[in-house]
Amino acid sequence: MIEAGTSKPAPFDIVIVHSFSRFFRDHFELEFYVRKLAKNGVKLVSITQEMGDDPMHVMMRQIMALFDEYQSKENAKHVLRALQENARQGFWNGSLPPIGYRVVDAEQRGAKVKKKLEIDSLHAETVRLIYRLALEGDGTSGPMGVKTIASHFNQRRIYTRDGGRWGIGQVHRILTRATYVGRHEFNKRAKSKQLKPVSEIVVVEVPPLIDQATFDAVQAHLRARNPKVTPARVVSGPTLLTGICFCADCGGAMTLRTGKSGQYRYYTCCTKARQGGTGCKGRSIPMEKLDNLVAGHIEDRLLQPDRLEEVLASVLDRRQERAERRREHIAELNKRAAETDLRLKRLYDAIETGVADLDDPALKERIAGLQAIRDQSQADAERAAAMLESLGQQAITPAMVQTFARTARERIRIDGGGYRRDHLRALAQRVEVADGEVRIIGSKGDLLRTLADASGAKPATPGVRGSVLKWRKE
Repeated sequence: MIEAGTSKPAPFDIVIVHSFSRFFRDHFELEFYVRKLAKNGVKLVSITQEMGDDPMHVMMRQIMALFDEYQSKENAKHVLRALQENARQGFWNGSLPPIGYRVVDAEQRGAKVKKKLEIDSLHAETVRLIYRLALEGDGTSGPMGVKTIASHFNQRRIYTRDGGRWGIGQVHRILTRATYVGRHEFNKRAKSKQLKPVSEIVVVEVPPLIDQATFDAVQAHLRARNPKVTPARVVSGPTLLTGICFCADCGGAMTLRTGKSGQYRYYTCCTKARQGGTGCKGRSIPMEKLDNLVAGHIEDRLLQPDRLEEVLASVLDRRQERAERRREHIAELNKRAAETDLRLKRLYDAIETGVADLDDPALKERIAGLQAIRDQSQADAERAAAMLESLGQQAITPAMVQTFARTARERIRIDGGGYRRDHLRALAQRVEVADGEVRIIGSKGDLLRTLADASGAKPATPGVRGSVLKWRKE
């Protein structure tokens, strides 16, 4: 309307509103557009607040606009206070719930019905699948990034809750939203999308879809893949431990330093190199010495069949538990699909016998909804069954562990001396250097995927690297 009223020639010469506050509740914007319309020959008229064009009436309109703006902000303050209190009590304030959840009635308070979130079993498996793909991949590749997950879903015709295609933003929000570990944050951002102070955020307890360990591991993977954090030279540079070697005192990276015009090469604490001894007492270690120490420890301690079986035991147990849960979920999905199909048959029978009218819009909507639930349940069941079958094909046997240990020890070294960088980083993702010890840290999940990939004649380098679990014996 504003655009039409300010165009030349204007298609109308008057704008009628109930009150000036219905036009704008911002004093500046009201006066700005009133004058802009007036310049184009269009007049603003209120049917409840009659105003003339003389200076006194203009002043009165401006005063009323100031009161309207003040009242609007007061109302917003009181509404926000009520919403925050409602959230503190654990109730849902409205809006579309995150995918994987649905809104249900919780209790009746007078004429108002309080609502809460509960897990939507129809879409919860999609959220869990996104987290599994981010950590483990689909069984044929390493962990997936955000864009790869979106492409994976779109290629397999796995649609969003609204039936659309997946995008990077949707997947990233799911992977970073704390709601899925049971902590929904209300009033987190202002209208300008800027984060609000922590004191104004209300945490609402909701049923968790993802366990905290899985969520933390995904956040670590996302940070490791962030190009603003990990520069390209860390991936492509020639130094063996660049990007994974850190000072145990300050946490700063151990970077390359040279002496005697490059004749000597050292790993040196970057904090001490920049700030001197006041920043960190730091240390410098000859590059060859630290490379040999780390690679030798991995060869002699980690790459032994007995040690590998010990390290992977807990991971394999969790995989077995996950497989059992997946079987239960498949049975639940098949049951839902069968029940929905039975409801559809009853509706079809009612139509055939003339009890129900096929032209009834509500009946058509009901049939379409049941068909969508049935098709989605069947698709989810097939996808979960495929993942379960893929998991079964990756069973780790003692013979595979022995072969992997022997092959990895052989391939980690380069003929003529030195080590293969990619092979070493597939086994260790962080090295912390202290005065009396060097701690080698790696992910058991990455180690298991490396073993499975190597056994399947695939590159023994995971797609996403992280550092969460320690291998070193106490």
